[in-house]
Amino acid sequence: MGKGSSRPKKSCMSRSKNKVMLVVFFDWKSIVHRQMVNKQLYQEVLARLRDAVRRKRPEMWENHTWMLHHNNAPGHASLLICSYLAKHPTSIVLHPPCSPDLAPADFFLFPKLKTTLKECHFKTIKEIQENAIRELCAITERAFQKEFQQWKKHCKW
Repeated sequence: MGKGSSRPKKSCMSRSKNKVMLVVFFDWKSIVHRQMVNKQLYQEVLARLRDAVRRKRPEMWENHTWMLHHNNAPGHASLLICSYLAKHPTSIVLHPPCSPDLAPADFFLFPKLKTTLKECHFKTIKEIQENAIRELCAITERAFQKEFQQWKKHCKW
């Protein structure tokens, strides 16, 4: 680049106008429940999650051995959600503040989705949902097991 020439222009992507929140609950085998939600639906999602655990992991439901690991998202600590979880006994794995490396969704699931969907442009929320769900369903049981071993190691269990 010569002294008088201008810098090359960088192209930048525009932000998507379609925003959705994906809530995914998974264990060491596979995804137990997934749903696109807004903050008002999160309590209903927890009720559906409890039903999904009852149906898909009956031995864990009966023995009360299933646990919910929330990261530190503000919606997880809301009064509405805390009240719901108090009324419907659920074992919660505490998540230390400022510890994104402890949330499997942060170090495993969402990076996997971001890598495969990077630079894809979707015109509708339905397209986003279909592509995200397709990628989630493609994750193998072995990959889930490996990541849960990592999670246990991070938590020092």
